[in-house]
Amino acid sequence: MPISRYNPDTCCSTCARTDATPTIPDRAWRDEEVHRALAAWDFGTVVRLVRRRSGLSQKAVRELTGLTQGFISDLERGLKQVNGRETIIDLLTGLGLPTDLRPLLLAPFAQAGSQRLVEVIDPALPWTSARMVTSLEAVVGGAMNGLNRRSVIALGGASLTQYILQAAIAPPEAVASTARNGIRVSDQLLTSLQSTTDALRQADASHGSGNLARAATAHLKVLLRFLKEGDFNEATGRRLAAVTADTAIQTGWYHFDSGAHTAAHNLLLGALRAAHASGDSRLRAGALSFIAIHGYSVGDPRDAVTAARVARQVIADQDAPALHAMLLTRQARGHARLREDRQARTALEEAQALCARGRREDDPHWLYWINPGEIMGQTGSCLLDLGRSDQAAQAFADARNAFSPDEIRTRAQFLSRAATAQMRAGDVDAGSATGHEVLALVSGVRSARLDDNLDTMLAEARRYSSAAPAQELVERGQAVMEERAA
Repeated sequence: MPISRYNPDTCCSTCARTDATPTIPDRAWRDEEVHRALAAWDFGTVVRLVRRRSGLSQKAVRELTGLTQGFISDLERGLKQVNGRETIIDLLTGLGLPTDLRPLLLAPFAQAGSQRLVEVIDPALPWTSARMVTSLEAVVGGAMNGLNRRSVIALGGASLTQYILQAAIAPPEAVASTARNGIRVSDQLLTSLQSTTDALRQADASHGSGNLARAATAHLKVLLRFLKEGDFNEATGRRLAAVTADTAIQTGWYHFDSGAHTAAHNLLLGALRAAHASGDSRLRAGALSFIAIHGYSVGDPRDAVTAARVARQVIADQDAPALHAMLLTRQARGHARLREDRQARTALEEAQALCARGRREDDPHWLYWINPGEIMGQTGSCLLDLGRSDQAAQAFADARNAFSPDEIRTRAQFLSRAATAQMRAGDVDAGSATGHEVLALVSGVRSARLDDNLDTMLAEARRYSSAAPAQELVERGQAVMEERAA
């Protein structure tokens, strides 16, 4: 078959399509026409040019992006436009937009008459350090400084998708202090502030977040005060923003684990701003990973998939297999909640392969908890959501010995799901035994998420209340839950 003039490779597009894993080479993006289309947000032209320069079919693009082949065809012909989460994020992440080309997507914001587009992309623009501080202050009870509270708490759906996209492509703003009479922010002070955040993080895995949210909020307020009134240069300011981002992420998590879902969501959005100001792409990925948890747990699972995929695009240039693996588990959980079996399994298989590589120098210090047991535990959770109880029970069994005895809350979380999976698979005796093991762990662990899992486990046991092991578990569980509520 003759090779297309758009195809610089040595094989035709038909041969290229035989590859089980289609890819778009970097050279397909290195063309002025492609760059102009990106700057104009002409995604139909982008897809057409990049696809042809890669020698790929529309079917291959469908595999990369998850979009239908009919939509891709209409998009290339100008019959449809890109709008919302199912298109813009899937296109950018699926096609593998190179990191150095992301700023081209900001071109419309600098053009005259682009105000409507700016409002569509982000109702809380611009991405400045001042707005970062203000957004976090609004959540923790600080001064509003004239910011409309709706712009802090009403971000969801397509607006959340567009906010996430902005975090991925907007350049970091300057964070140097203009105050000269405040406390000097030194490296020693920042090290001390980071150590407090790290200590709280370590306590969370053992005792749960219910006892930590208030302390973490107070710590975050101190950091915000330094950002507003401290004396620091640009480099120190970025490091201060990084500590703030890490603390805000953890504070958002503690609130989420305590059941304060709205406050958690807003803290995580503010944390994403702080991570953006820090210039650390790994922190941006960390904030997005917790936004993903919020999405698949209590929000829209599609937000989880979007956040995780964008996070992986953000760290595309990092040698961080553990971080990539963690993000893939978040993406898989979103797919599982959407009952997208194939996508969930594909993400989990890639996560397991990456985790097997071990940690690399770009993996952040705060990701100490990623290990094969965690990946297998998340696999069990996905299988449980997909209705595959037998496989879920086996995955949880494979995971249980990988957790440290000190990680009481984490161990109890996974074991409660394991008990549910065992009972749903019909093994009442094993499920009841695991359930008793869980109940022996939970005293003193304050976690609304754990309470939800315990409720689910006991509800499953009630289905088999005619069996003595299940009845004993229900009776003991009721007493434990009454004590936890008190």
